[in-house]
Amino acid sequence: MTEAVRLADREKEAAREHYNRVAMLYDLVEVLDERTFRPWRQKLLAHAGGRTLEVGVGTGKNFPWYPPGVALTGIDIAEKMLAAARQRARRLGLAVELHLADAQALEFRGGVFDTVVSTFVFCSVPDPVRGLRELGRVVKGEGKILLLEHVAKEPGKPGPLMGMLGSVIARLMGPTITNHLTLEHVLQAGLRIESLEHLGRDHDVKMIVAGPARERPSGG
Repeated sequence: MTEAVRLADREKEAAREHYNRVAMLYDLVEVLDERTFRPWRQKLLAHAGGRTLEVGVGTGKNFPWYPPGVALTGIDIAEKMLAAARQRARRLGLAVELHLADAQALEFRGGVFDTVVSTFVFCSVPDPVRGLRELGRVVKGEGKILLLEHVAKEPGKPGPLMGMLGSVIARLMGPTITNHLTLEHVLQAGLRIESLEHLGRDHDVKMIVAGPARERPSGG
């Protein structure tokens, strides 16, 4: 096992432990932020349809905003976040398949989903390019990849909204959220950006509609 693999495994386990620790308070801490995020979620999820995978489903905040007819599967790395998502699905009367899984190694065949969704997830994925490639692998050739992500203007420098959110969560729950240049990672993963919208103060958040690479890697 290489040092890079060991580091990735440690980061993945740290993320799992973090989100299991904060699961019970997660929605409470973000209640004010959701006043801003909610309409953005609704706008993004209006593009979803058919068999849909949500990566990093968390506590199920997106559940109310999926259009009718969507067949939803959700994954998350943390067991306690999934438990909260199951409770929300029951309250809403939704049939959602939920699985414990890693965004960087999805256990689905290639090209099986019409839509793949991720909202505010890739700032905490150890290898975001690897994860985004997995999204491109499991979506159909004509499918959509819907992303809503915090994006820093400069490498290692969070924008105002993300810096504030990271510091609040760090004080209340543990480690500071890491900023990633998600837009650059989308391109590095070989995905096609079909539309891009800047949201939030100083454009800290971007809504990205993407598609898989025209030519998929062999064996994918």
